[in-house]
Amino acid sequence: MSDLPTLDKPQKSAQFFIGLMFFICLLLALGYAVFKLNIWLEDEQQAPVQQIVVSGDRIFIDDQQIESLIKKSQPGSFFELDVNQTHQMVEAMPWVYRASVRKRWPSGLEIFVVEQQPAAIWNGDMLLNQYGDAFNAQLSPADLTEKITLPNLYGPGGSEQTALQGYRNMQSLLETSNLYIVEMFLSERFAWNVQLNNGIKLNLGRTEFIGRLQRFVDLLPLISQQEKQVDYVDLRYDTGLAVGWKTLDKAA
Repeated sequence: MSDLPTLDKPQKSAQFFIGLMFFICLLLALGYAVFKLNIWLEDEQQAPVQQIVVSGDRIFIDDQQIESLIKKSQPGSFFELDVNQTHQMVEAMPWVYRASVRKRWPSGLEIFVVEQQPAAIWNGDMLLNQYGDAFNAQLSPADLTEKITLPNLYGPGGSEQTALQGYRNMQSLLETSNLYIVEMFLSERFAWNVQLNNGIKLNLGRTEFIGRLQRFVDLLPLISQQEKQVDYVDLRYDTGLAVGWKTLDKAA
């Protein structure tokens, strides 16, 4: 039996060198491919966010404003866009109460928003949402009244939730008489004063204001029988009330 052929040392060295060069070339090719892919991913023109879809019930939220804000703050590609940062930015918008953001392959962005539900105008320049949280509407009262009718509430800082709850309790009672509150004032000492849609002003004092308001509702038919127009009603009494009548100048 003859021996198998063997490679001499020069042949082994040549094959090892060829294999090593091939491996090095393969690594370089892979590195170059990764480098080019990274450039492509970072290139806004190669993979931009082409479509931003905003959904959710909304009246005051401007979809174009959301889209413009995202494109200015996140100018990179679809792959570079930071979803968490975009989410925080959208929720920071005045009319957005809650938001969710997610990417949609290959170049879309989906944004679902829960809009603030304005319950009242607060101190003339802010709004209260349904939970009594104040926020800056960035809209004039005239712009607001074109889309929704809101009462004007006034009170010291920190009393937002107390004022809104008091308003709701009183309004619930007044609805039985087809009356509604136009303005409500909560003083620094937490005394309640309201003005109704019929022009009557009520002084309810600090305590038992719901009971006092009920007294007004009960006596309103009797008061309305008078030929004179009511200017104000002071209910800060244990029993009864005091009525101020409009003069001719005020009635005119």
